[in-house]
Amino acid sequence: MTRRPSTSIVASPVLIGAMTVLVTVVAVFLAYNANTGLPFVPTLDVKVHAGNAAAIGRGAEVREGGLRIGFVREVTTTTLSDGSAGAEIDVRLDSDEGGIAPDTIFTIRPRSPLGLKYLEMARGDAAGAVEDGHVFGPEAVRRPVEFDEVTSTYDARTRRAVARALQGLGDGLAGRGASLNRAIEGLPRFLRHAAPVARNLADPDTDIGRFLTELSDAARVVAPVAELQAELFTRAADTFEALSRDTDALRETISRTHPALQAGIDSFAEQRPFLTESAALARELRPVARDLRPALPVLNRALGRGIPVVRRSTAFYGRLERPLVALRELSRDPATGIALRALTATSTSLKPQIRYLGPYQTVCNYWNYFWTYLGEHVSQSGPYGFSQRAAIKSTGQQSNSPSSMGAAEPANGEGYQRASRPRGAPAHLHATPYNAAIDDQGNADCENGQRGYPRRLARFSEARFQIVTDPHIPGNQGPTYTGRERVPEGQTFTREPETGGVHAP
Repeated sequence: MTRRPSTSIVASPVLIGAMTVLVTVVAVFLAYNANTGLPFVPTLDVKVHAGNAAAIGRGAEVREGGLRIGFVREVTTTTLSDGSAGAEIDVRLDSDEGGIAPDTIFTIRPRSPLGLKYLEMARGDAAGAVEDGHVFGPEAVRRPVEFDEVTSTYDARTRRAVARALQGLGDGLAGRGASLNRAIEGLPRFLRHAAPVARNLADPDTDIGRFLTELSDAARVVAPVAELQAELFTRAADTFEALSRDTDALRETISRTHPALQAGIDSFAEQRPFLTESAALARELRPVARDLRPALPVLNRALGRGIPVVRRSTAFYGRLERPLVALRELSRDPATGIALRALTATSTSLKPQIRYLGPYQTVCNYWNYFWTYLGEHVSQSGPYGFSQRAAIKSTGQQSNSPSSMGAAEPANGEGYQRASRPRGAPAHLHATPYNAAIDDQGNADCENGQRGYPRRLARFSEARFQIVTDPHIPGNQGPTYTGRERVPEGQTFTREPETGGVHAP
């Protein structure tokens, strides 16, 4: 029996060629798709919204700590949460790099001076991890200043200015070599004395920060009067220059200054309460003075007009003497007291009425409306002047009709005869006495003449009566066309007659 020889994989040239082609195809496929992710590797896809993609493109790397952890799949235009246009960067990350916190920060950085960019990821420390498809908002994207943006500030004009500045500095330093040598020679001595000064300034007890703050405030306060201060110093210099010319008078002034200052020191103890009260008064008057400053032009004009008036007032006071004498005699007359007491009683009795009737005019303007309508009412021209306008209104036939005598109940539309409809619709009683002008808080409630016709408003009538007899309509009707929103400030008022009044806030 003959043994059959065993076969080997290397014995078949066709199989070897097929395997070689397969390995080559797989290698080319993997190399071609290296920038879009390798197969069978778990990934995490997230989206990053940015106001400006800064030229980052498809296939750009995503790095963390200098290591590549993903790539940019696509960059498209999108609408951001604030409604503006932005870029949506579709990022694919290697999911085996650990969870990505929601507060992760992405920074667009340059990869080379030629304009290549990559996306740097700084992992956050918040609890939890984002899921596939998570969107990082514009607040999670940082875009540093690019090199080309810095260099773009140096345009031709700026470059010429910098060149001239450097040339000027060079010329200035070149001509002051000796001065620089002397300055360098003196610096050690200066720094030796400056060290303790710097230590004192750096000491927290020195409170140099507060000193600088107060100095800034002082400069801010003095800035508006800088021109006046400059003028003051100029005039002071002129004054001192004039004083220096008379040395004897200046010597005498200095010799007498000490006794004057001593007397002032002795009197300060007595003046302190006055000065304290003056300071308090000045603080109280500061808001008044601040408010008066815009009104100074008006006040100056008023004072200018008031001076001639005051001058003429002397003659007026002479003419006023006789009326004042008559007033004095009137005050001495016994009947004057009786009249004043009667006037007081009259005012007391009128006060509740005025308190109730006042808002009808001050809020609703009814008095003017009455006379306006009255003028229109008697404005019909006739052969002998003007006549009263009148319109005859008829009503339909019904029980207890307003057009018939002997009504036993309020008109309620009952017993209405359809045949009389041309003469009017069914009538219902609308009688609301004491219509309000305001509510209890003084707000406008001008009910008379501007509301509609409620179906029923009669708390004390039977349910079958569709009438309106209550004095007030629910809710405020508001002001009239020329009225106010509420009672004027300082006016007392009451909504109901014969009730106590309150004071308008």
